[in-house]
Amino acid sequence: MTDALQYDPSAPVLVTGGYGTVGAEIARLIAPASPVLLTGRSPERGRALAEETGAEVRAWDLGSPQPFRAAVRAVVNAVNDPDDRVLRAAVRGGVPYVDITRWTARVQRAVTVATLLRPTAPVLLSSAWMGGVSSLVAASLAAPLGGAERVEIAVRWDMADRSGADSVEFMDRLGLDFEVVDDGRRRLAAPLTDARTVPIGGAPVRVARIDTPEQFTLPLTLGTATAVTRIGFSSAAATRALLALRGTGFFRWGSGERWAPARRALLHSPGDGGTARVRVDVSHGGRTRTATVTDPRGQGHLTAVGAFLGLRRVLGDDGHPAPDGVVFPEQHPDPLRVGALLEAHGVRVEAGSGACDGAAA
Repeated sequence: MTDALQYDPSAPVLVTGGYGTVGAEIARLIAPASPVLLTGRSPERGRALAEETGAEVRAWDLGSPQPFRAAVRAVVNAVNDPDDRVLRAAVRGGVPYVDITRWTARVQRAVTVATLLRPTAPVLLSSAWMGGVSSLVAASLAAPLGGAERVEIAVRWDMADRSGADSVEFMDRLGLDFEVVDDGRRRLAAPLTDARTVPIGGAPVRVARIDTPEQFTLPLTLGTATAVTRIGFSSAAATRALLALRGTGFFRWGSGERWAPARRALLHSPGDGGTARVRVDVSHGGRTRTATVTDPRGQGHLTAVGAFLGLRRVLGDDGHPAPDGVVFPEQHPDPLRVGALLEAHGVRVEAGSGACDGAAA
């Protein structure tokens, strides 16, 4: 018995994890124009959102062997899918698919899984920071420059913002080195290293390296020779504490399951809402272009906007033919429109000047 999704252009869009922090925002964006099917482990948790959006809600527990079957127009995967169940079912059923939940190693595996299954519908792996928004903005900055030799992304994580368990799992790999490309050469980088202070939205933010998928995809798609993503927190004290813990080796010796509650308590203290801010710097041919992305509705909404733009992309609803096979968000057919697309959903994109070259630690 296996999961089975069947493509039906008149059927609803399936949002897995559809009533989580990000999934609920995605559902609200889709619902005005399309029927929605929400799934998760506990359907009763999604009843209120289903009533709000007119969606159907069903159980699909990815940790249970119980198979799931549905006819759907497309899939937006907004929940951790460790065994690729949603991906496999979508590809086998010829269903357009968007995924926003994978860290780099799982993106690499998803590329392999999807390619071996020979997809007949688009597979958009949009797990770059905030549902692919960071990569989209990088592509929009690169277009007038004629390339993206160097891309630096600096994230300000608002500790007052709402966040779900999957966001924490994404970040809870601070004891694991990851592959990066610096000056055209691949090497391993350690999390929370290469710290520097960067102005983001008019305020200085201390940021340090973190493993994110765009550092893997941008060298493949835009020919980027150096791709760097760093993260810092709205609380300078919290950033200093994390960097100090990294210096003690805590994230390495405390990387096992025994210490998972302690690690995740450090990373997950969600509030009622905050402002998401991301700065993107792209350099090419001796020139640099900079943009700061601000979403006053928070990181959940910004991620959902990235997912929604990805959905329109795989459906061919954005004025361009749907892509073929496996693609990444920065492979947008009209990157110069990215700013306008984001701003249409209340996301501000402000041009800046100067490279992301704050003082290193």
